[in-house]
Amino acid sequence: MRELSGKVAVVTGAASGIGRALALRFAAEGMTLMLADVEHGGLARTAALAGDAKVLTQITDVSDASSVRHLANRCFGELGAVHVLCNNAGVFQGGHLWTRDEEDLTWLLGVNLWGVLHGIREFVPRMIEQDTEGHIVNTVSVAGLFAASGSGGYSVTKYAALAASQALAQDLAATGSKLRVSALCPGAVRTGIGDSDRVRPPGLVSTPTQDEVDAHERVSRAAEHGIEPSEVADLVVTAIREERFLLLTDPKYAARLRLQTETLLTGNLPGNLPGRPPEDPPHSEGHE
Repeated sequence: MRELSGKVAVVTGAASGIGRALALRFAAEGMTLMLADVEHGGLARTAALAGDAKVLTQITDVSDASSVRHLANRCFGELGAVHVLCNNAGVFQGGHLWTRDEEDLTWLLGVNLWGVLHGIREFVPRMIEQDTEGHIVNTVSVAGLFAASGSGGYSVTKYAALAASQALAQDLAATGSKLRVSALCPGAVRTGIGDSDRVRPPGLVSTPTQDEVDAHERVSRAAEHGIEPSEVADLVVTAIREERFLLLTDPKYAARLRLQTETLLTGNLPGNLPGRPPEDPPHSEGHE
């Protein structure tokens, strides 16, 4: 889909980080925007930064099917169509898998996986019916490619989001759809992903463990040295135009993916093993 001007883009997690950068980049392309998030103040700020673009905003909890359905109904009802769907909302929860309680995993799965699945279910059928070119961008993470110590629950959701993205792309291709899919796998980006707890629902709050605190500190430090969200947004627009499925924000991840595959094929465990230098902690996207 090469022409974006005059088209409609939906971005979840648009109140900050990559979501905000995507919204502003699409606005610069002349697109109409529907922006969603759970943070009212940040969402309003993104809309204000979008300049002369036509912008609608909607408070949306992507973990809730009815909330995403309401977003889709409003999009198609008021804007008439959706051409680019960015299932971008995401949250980070660190710590060892065995110390994560049910509330942690419910929150992670709700936003990072069900947020993508709800977006697919509510938007894609109507995008197919439009019979126009379109693109779905699912923000995954390098954590969906490389599982690492200290972020097991997060990686579970991101591996699943990558699988959903690939299956969606293959289903669309098999049925002759004009829609395309990109799996965005950013690494270190200057976002507030390490502070995701600020949008955690009261009913899913848990007591932090030390391994969790340590993981969040590592992620926040890495984010400080990451690339700008605007760079990610530029890559996304290029990927839409070039119909690229897997989108990596750092060339070194390609070599690392090859090495991981080769290591797995030998039956060995890839990643941070004794005697090896630590790898970049997997984290990424703009969150709700």
